[in-house]
This record gives sequence, structure tokens and C-alpha cells, in this order.
Amino acid sequence: MSELDDLLVALTSGDESRAEAAVQALVDLGEEAIPALQELLKADDPDQRWWAVCVLSQSPHVRVAWLLPLMNDPSAEVRQAVALGLSSHPDEAALPLLIEALGDADALAANLAMHALVEIGQAAVPALLQVPPNAPLAVRLHVIRALAEIQDHRAIPVLMAALDEDSALLQHWAEEGLERLGLNMVYLKPE
Repeated sequence: MSELDDLLVALTSGDESRAEAAVQALVDLGEEAIPALQELLKADDPDQRWWAVCVLSQSPHVRVAWLLPLMNDPSAEVRQAVALGLSSHPDEAALPLLIEALGDADALAANLAMHALVEIGQAAVPALLQVPPNAPLAVRLHVIRALAEIQDHRAIPVLMAALDEDSALLQHWAEEGLERLGLNMVYLKPE
């Protein structure tokens, strides 16, 4: 059996410590490991897909296009791993799926998608500004927080509008975003 085969057996063994030890070794194998990892992305076992995403997310040879289909994986853990991987490999190609993932039923996957959008940075701002103001509260909260962290002046009108929201969290992130943009003043609503 080759070194690659041994590492793949360890990665898919179900033994967490063996799998963790195999991750860096597979990354170190470089392009030689990529075809086998791409095949694991198609495995029926979500645990195997998760480990494949974990390795690919750490590889300098990964192509974001390989990970994107897994943003709709039935396993929340796989979606979480992909969103985390996209934070390490920010790419504008991921924008539509990351925006959609802000509404993921799994709160951690949605939060990790928000962080991936922050890593994409100013290129994500137009997509974030397109999220409708009547989107679910959790989605709007992720949008406002991402905009606050990205610190782009194009977000000012949306941040200002969020100050009038009933949600203390939305107000907090709107204030935080405006403060980071140097607009830390008292906002009074005219009566």
C-alpha cells in the first residue's frame, strides 16, 4: 500500500486522532493527494466528506470551485467545514452561496458563512447590500455584522437604517459599524 493509501485509510478510519494526524501529511503530499480527496468529497459518509473538506481547506492547491457544491450538503457539519474553508480561501465566486448560507438552519454554518464574507472583504459589500430589508432577523444580523466588520462606506445607509430596528443586536452592530467608519456620533431620531 502506498503512503497516500495509508493516509486515506487513516483519514477515513473513524478514529479522530488518526484522522487528524493524516490531515497535515495529506496536505504535505500536495497535488498527489488532490484526486483522491476530490473523490472523498462525493462519499456517501458525511464524515468522509468533512475530512476531505478539512484537508482541502488547508491545501494551497485547492480550487474553491471544488468546495462550493458542498455549501448545500445535507450535513450541517460539512457546510460548516466548507464555510470555514472559504474563510481561508476567500473568493468572490463563493458570494452567492455564502449570502444564501446566512440563512442556514444551522446557526454555526450561517455564522461561519458571515465570517467568510468578511474575509472576502469589500468585494462582498454589493452582495450584502442586496439582501432584502425584510429578510429574517438572523440573516439581517449577519449582514449588518459583516458590513460593520468590512468597514466600507457604501454600507452607511444600511447601517443607519438598522439603528431604527427593534433588535438590540442589530442596533449594536450598526453602531459598531458606524463607529469603525469614524462616524461615532450620537444619532437622534427626530420627533
